[in-house]
Amino acid sequence: MFENLSQKLTKSLKRLQGHGRLSEDNISQALKEVKMALLEADVNFRVVKAFLKSVKARAIGEEVQGSLTPGQQFIKIVNDELTAIMGEENVALSKADNPPTIIMLVGLQGSGKTSSIGKLAKFCLQKGGRPFLVPADIYRPAAIDQLIVLADTLGVPYYPSTTTQDPVDIVKVGLQAAHDQKADYVFLDTAGRLHIDEVLMDELKRVKTAVDPHEILFVADAMTGQDAVNMAKAFNDQLDVTGILLTKMDGDARGGAALSIRAVTQKPIKFITVGEKLENLEAFHPERIASRILGMGDIVSLIEKAQNTFSEREALEMQSKLQRNEFTLDDFRAQLRAMRNMGSMKDLLGMLPGVDSKMLKSADVDDKQLVRIDAIISSMTPEERRNHNIINGSRRTRIAKGSGTHVRDINRLLKQFGQMRKMMTKISKTTNPRKAMQMMQNFMPR
Repeated sequence: MFENLSQKLTKSLKRLQGHGRLSEDNISQALKEVKMALLEADVNFRVVKAFLKSVKARAIGEEVQGSLTPGQQFIKIVNDELTAIMGEENVALSKADNPPTIIMLVGLQGSGKTSSIGKLAKFCLQKGGRPFLVPADIYRPAAIDQLIVLADTLGVPYYPSTTTQDPVDIVKVGLQAAHDQKADYVFLDTAGRLHIDEVLMDELKRVKTAVDPHEILFVADAMTGQDAVNMAKAFNDQLDVTGILLTKMDGDARGGAALSIRAVTQKPIKFITVGEKLENLEAFHPERIASRILGMGDIVSLIEKAQNTFSEREALEMQSKLQRNEFTLDDFRAQLRAMRNMGSMKDLLGMLPGVDSKMLKSADVDDKQLVRIDAIISSMTPEERRNHNIINGSRRTRIAKGSGTHVRDINRLLKQFGQMRKMMTKISKTTNPRKAMQMMQNFMPR
């Protein structure tokens, strides 16, 4: 996410970091490089112009000149202004005084509306909510079936609409069904088109009038850059959307949509999706995204991911086992599976302060290694997982055959597992990202 932009911005700003004094000349030179980085990232040129004007006004004033560390202060200004153009702070979903809260998703075909509804429903479930899904896209083949599959996967109720119904009738009856189910959030999936047309907009307006939604979220594909911004403005002009949901952010190395869409539409980005899994939805926090872009990491989001994956009880139990030297291969496998649910290892490492994309590219971190470890441990008997010291030569041969690996892989894992308790304790204490990365790689078989 933002890989290209992050590399170019951090490279240009690092030149100022060591300066004892900053002049208007070297500030102007740095801003030229920042301007090129933003334009190459497909950021709207009006947004770039306003951004540079704000940064320059603050940078040539006493705010930087009177600072003990002018270079660092300049970077702080850039960070502040990046945060400002993306909306300052996270804007949560509206909540109706009298449930259910009605949330209507709109956007172009292929932007990810239906899958985003599944992710939003999962998000609500994690917060203790009771979501209800209403499929109202009668045009796209299998759109209704897709939403029903998502509902079944999550175990949440839905309205079983058909392609012969009118979308307005679907949302009216679906809303009544949500009331009957005592749902507190209703998500409406509407039709999209490859191109905006009057028929589509008329239908969406009729749906809006029929149910008066509390939220209208425009779903935009972040990888389309300025096209996403232009479409968001067009939909906003017609429907007065309340917020933006950016999809495929994990594949967006530029960042133009995220940096432009709020400034152009004046509507907040509320969520981003960062993968295909139902849990790959994040609330959009401008200050955290700005920190990621400038290579400062996003430790808060990393902690939140961990908290969503590991309960406090589980964390205390693991700590207690480590202290008593009772941490088994069963426990290790459970932790690996939980880590995989948090996302890819490189994405997680990328949230650590000081870890830039160049470091990640050279890092030997392969998520398949975690799958291989899981396979090895799963090929062991319960007794072997509880007490790895009983695993002799013949057992290692059997485990290797069962997991599709080699005996040397088993030997390596068992040897490294002996150091796991120390490694896990040190990782929680280290503040050096390079050291943390190296430690995390040490236990992975190659």
